[in-house]
Amino acid sequence: MAVTMDDIKKLREKTGAGLADVKKALTEADGDMDKAVEILRKKGQAIAAKRSDRQAAEGCILAGVNGNYAVALALKCETDFVAKNADFIALTQTILDFALANKPANAEALKAGVINGLTIDQLITERSGVTGEKMELDMFSFVTGESVIAYIHPGNKLASIVAFNMAGVDTAVAKDVAMQVAAMAPIAVDPSGVPAEEINKEREIAAEKTKAEMVQKQVDNALSKAGINPAHVDSEDHINSNMAKGWITEEQAAKAREIKATVGEQAAANLKQQMIDNIVNGRINKLFKEKTLLQQEFIKDSKMNVAQYMESQMKGLSATDFKRITLNNE
Repeated sequence: MAVTMDDIKKLREKTGAGLADVKKALTEADGDMDKAVEILRKKGQAIAAKRSDRQAAEGCILAGVNGNYAVALALKCETDFVAKNADFIALTQTILDFALANKPANAEALKAGVINGLTIDQLITERSGVTGEKMELDMFSFVTGESVIAYIHPGNKLASIVAFNMAGVDTAVAKDVAMQVAAMAPIAVDPSGVPAEEINKEREIAAEKTKAEMVQKQVDNALSKAGINPAHVDSEDHINSNMAKGWITEEQAAKAREIKATVGEQAAANLKQQMIDNIVNGRINKLFKEKTLLQQEFIKDSKMNVAQYMESQMKGLSATDFKRITLNNE
């Protein structure tokens, strides 16, 4: 059966495949539209399988709201050229619309969702066959609350969704908070949301840093009292280099080594745990101010934190949950 231009047009509209692929599939199927669709589908599966080990680092991130439910997701591909393609963005939007309407529990449930007789996973595979690139649905997240907001940063590489404890939140206020999440990448709403293992890890790091600084301070004081510039003897390489330059004598170098060894050992043995704990607590509190949403400095007004900003706009208002997804290297 001869392949007509009308058949080619219909199949292209139905599948989004390229002209050459559509014509070849129709010819192979002897004009049978359903058979041609299956041929193109299998071609997409073959390409997807062939490129399964490739890295899909580019893509399109979209987010949206349906009532008290907000979704953000990423459809990933290999190149920025494909990521900016109108059909690729349209497919991402189609998947987002399905998620907003059906509220799947997770990414696997979303992939299994059916649109026009095909699962979302199959739709992605077909698009992979059209573009010749690996594609995958990734970073599916959602929040629910009395009010919700979705923010997509220009370029479709970064999005945030935020839930609030009150209904009727002004859109501009909600967007401000979502933009804060996008810009400042908090790790939790407040300190209670930071995983205990992460706090413990940060405490260990802060404690070791504090001890090292306290010992170094005593060593530097002892060096200064001996008439030696601490910066000239902070490492063995510097000691040798500065002796060669004539900045310190061999006697000063020897004295510096002695002080670093003896004073350093004594200082380490006599550190006060309470002082260490106080400094560590201060550093953990600083971490909370930098990394938890409600305690972060508000990006539009450094005189207040995010919690204070929300309270100033609507008494009792607070964020209850958020998600942030990005394709950017950070």
